[in-house]
Amino acid sequence: MSNVKRYSFAVVAVFLAVLPAMLLQHYKFHDVELAFLLFAVALTAWQAGSGPAVLSTVLASLCFDYFFLPPLYSFDLGLQDVPAVVVLISFAVLTTWFAAIRRRIEADLVTARDKLQQEVTERTQQGREIRVLNEELEKRSLALEGSNKELEAFAYSVSHDLRAPLRHMSGFAELLQKTAGSKLDDKAQRYLRTILESAQRMGNLIDDLLAFSRIGRVETQKAAVNLDQLVKEAMGEVQHETQGREIEWRIDKLPVCYGDRSMLRLVLVNLLSNAVKFTRARAKAEIEVGCGKGSADEVVVFVKDNGAGFDMKYVDKLFGVFQRLHHVDAFEGTGIGLATVQRIIHRHGGKVRAEGALDRGATFYFSLPKFQNGVKA
Repeated sequence: MSNVKRYSFAVVAVFLAVLPAMLLQHYKFHDVELAFLLFAVALTAWQAGSGPAVLSTVLASLCFDYFFLPPLYSFDLGLQDVPAVVVLISFAVLTTWFAAIRRRIEADLVTARDKLQQEVTERTQQGREIRVLNEELEKRSLALEGSNKELEAFAYSVSHDLRAPLRHMSGFAELLQKTAGSKLDDKAQRYLRTILESAQRMGNLIDDLLAFSRIGRVETQKAAVNLDQLVKEAMGEVQHETQGREIEWRIDKLPVCYGDRSMLRLVLVNLLSNAVKFTRARAKAEIEVGCGKGSADEVVVFVKDNGAGFDMKYVDKLFGVFQRLHHVDAFEGTGIGLATVQRIIHRHGGKVRAEGALDRGATFYFSLPKFQNGVKA
């Protein structure tokens, strides 16, 4: 309703209240005019709002004084007429106040209703979209799971089938070196050594690839794992790589976690072996194993070294299969170790990340949940 219509409503309401009141007064019906005027004010406040209600109150008061209070047809107001006017004004104010509250509540209800209806519509639409998305994700998940199984089977089969011809090649090359090595010139002997080294590297690559594919197929046997003891075992396994070197080991107190002991041992062996390898150029290597900050329901372990490090812009490549950030002539390896670490930690529900800088060392973090199936790690 426009402002003109609202205020016109106030004038018309008072006018329509005055007419029947004057008619009844003509026929000697007294003391009814106040009820008509109050009704006009209440109707205006209810239908048109506060502003028109104020106008109708002023008009009703003037009409009441002019038409119904003696002396008639004048605006003289006697002391005896004040209570009636006060009643009219008080009732008008009270009615206007209630009407304003009602209109605000109605507006809030309409807004809430529209908002609720909009939310219902949006959620209904989102529900349909989510159902479609879930169905699509389920299809893709099944397809991805099938592809992963096929890929793992393929990798295992290829790696396994490569072993026999590689053993033959390596064996016959060694036999040739023993039987005819003295008859070969320096160039031929260098070729033969290259064949043997490449065969050994291929053998290591096949072993790592088999171990990597086996992780996805072997069931985890989880139990409480003493990480302090596990680090000591891992250090013993990489001991042969530290011969003749000065390495400062700093091993902090580590907590007991919950996981597959053999798999977590492989994680620590890979990380410690990396730290030993990439600190080879240091006169004094520094390798630290400790606990990092994590959430209340996880254990965070780090392995830090002062070695060759890496450029952080290539950090996403670190944990990929066959990904290397250093040339094979500088640091040996197959590029599967960190991918194996990530796969094992993911199978435990944890995360892996790395920080480093070129020639300033690297730090590798992995997390493990403290709770598994209601059992505290």
